[in-house]
Amino acid sequence: MLSHKNIINNGRFVGDAMKLDPSDSVCCPPPLFHCFGLVMGFLGSVTHGSTIVFPCDQFDAHLVLDALYEEKCTALYGVPTMFIAEIEANQKKKYKITSVRTGVAAGSSVPAPVMKRLEQEFGVKGMLIAYGMTETSPVTFITSLDDSDERRTKTVGRVLPHTAAKVVDREGETVPRGTPGELCTSGYALQKGYYNNPEKTNEVMRRDDEGVLWMHTGDECVIDDDGYCTVTGRIKDMIIRGTYRSLLSLIWRLVPDGSFSGGENIFPLEIEERILEHPAVDDVSIVAIKDERYGEEVAAFLAVKKGIITRPNAREINQWVRKTLGSHKAPKHVFWIGDADVGNDFPKTGSGKHQKHILRLIGDRLVARQKPKARL
Repeated sequence: MLSHKNIINNGRFVGDAMKLDPSDSVCCPPPLFHCFGLVMGFLGSVTHGSTIVFPCDQFDAHLVLDALYEEKCTALYGVPTMFIAEIEANQKKKYKITSVRTGVAAGSSVPAPVMKRLEQEFGVKGMLIAYGMTETSPVTFITSLDDSDERRTKTVGRVLPHTAAKVVDREGETVPRGTPGELCTSGYALQKGYYNNPEKTNEVMRRDDEGVLWMHTGDECVIDDDGYCTVTGRIKDMIIRGTYRSLLSLIWRLVPDGSFSGGENIFPLEIEERILEHPAVDDVSIVAIKDERYGEEVAAFLAVKKGIITRPNAREINQWVRKTLGSHKAPKHVFWIGDADVGNDFPKTGSGKHQKHILRLIGDRLVARQKPKARL
């Protein structure tokens, strides 16, 4: 449950970060039923007197391009999957779009290669990265137009005004700057709670010893000395890959209560960024697949770029990742969108996010059938 105070102020602060004014025209493909379209799009524009353009009732990359070109929009909103589709669509339309000066990328972590392609295709040099969740109205962190390219591609910026943030360990203790842990946020933007669900509300919204209410986001991040936040991934999306290669190492990882410890925690984002650098790959989603030996293994769902006749095989993708990230992060299973039993597109939410829980189910099912193409 969000209040008018929550969302109006959040929209205003996002518009401030973009330096919107009445001369701006914002192209907003995300839907109004989503916080991206309603708060960051509509309210962000209204609070600054800017024009808001909704190019389609359901996302259509061609209609977005038409709006950018015909309305001479100065800002573009979207998530990575939308941007990729727009870039592909413009290979046919061949619009020379030069009016876009800024925009906001959100919804999921934005790989650096996608940001580079946006600048190459549309000339967008001031694309901002926003981070948040519906429960926080939604934005809590955003980059700045004055930030370096590195900070606008590798971080989600700093906290918005009247918002506080901390990083905690598994026991809920605040960790020093530069140490990874779960991101928690506080301030005006926090939701009032989940409707008719106090149990879920109390699970994620907790007060500290001083009575301050914090939202536990479920995201792992690192905040540096300058306050810039790097989100390394969803804790629930983390791939926990055991490294029990011998009986000795197995015994070494036993703790007194008989449980296992150790193994490697792998976050999908860096693997996704590496694979997106491959010239044949258009989109990717990395998920955990159940594995009898290691507990979980890395699996890659890939979409091939249009025009590519011979796509890389699983071993080539594995070697591509292994070369820079190491063997433990190289996908053991590789699935291509469009293949039998995989589906013709990534399963997505209304805002365009990949639904990784569905991909995990698909992957587990395919591996259980022992598809030879998926094994290395």
